[in-house]
Amino acid sequence: MITVIIYGLDQFVVGRLSREMTPGLAKLYEVREEDINFVAPNNMVFHNGVEQTSWNILIHVHAPMKVSVLQDLVQQFIFKSIGELAIHKSIEFYYFSQDNRYELLNEDYPRYLTEDNLVDTEEEDWMDKEEGEGEDEIYTGDIFEGIGEKEEDACEDEDCECHHHHHN
Repeated sequence: MITVIIYGLDQFVVGRLSREMTPGLAKLYEVREEDINFVAPNNMVFHNGVEQTSWNILIHVHAPMKVSVLQDLVQQFIFKSIGELAIHKSIEFYYFSQDNRYELLNEDYPRYLTEDNLVDTEEEDWMDKEEGEGEDEIYTGDIFEGIGEKEEDACEDEDCECHHHHHN
């Protein structure tokens, strides 16, 4: 499993890069595309208090030790693939022994969500509607109606501490 984490780029840009770069990385690393994942943390890169998004990005590549010999080719591919999406780019490689990696996969479900196995939801129905359309109606009555009466009925003692005027 190879994981590419990109700090300082918009998450949707990283999603697009994932789609574009996965086949090339899989070919370079001589692995299946299923063995490549991208992570786009919800964060910002700062330097001296100034936000650096898309100006300075940091890329972490986590990969098995056995592919470390490909590091130079991989960094060239990544820099070229990102191109002008960022001004300044840095890559750090982190290698691990396969003995230090574990995963537990649920055999009842596909390994990854894809365009083909996504389930359609009702969200699509409301996304195309204008505000105010649809089955929901706005309640125009008095939402506070009867609240004071219920509190007064709950206490029948004229000398109670609820501070309501009781009609006994």
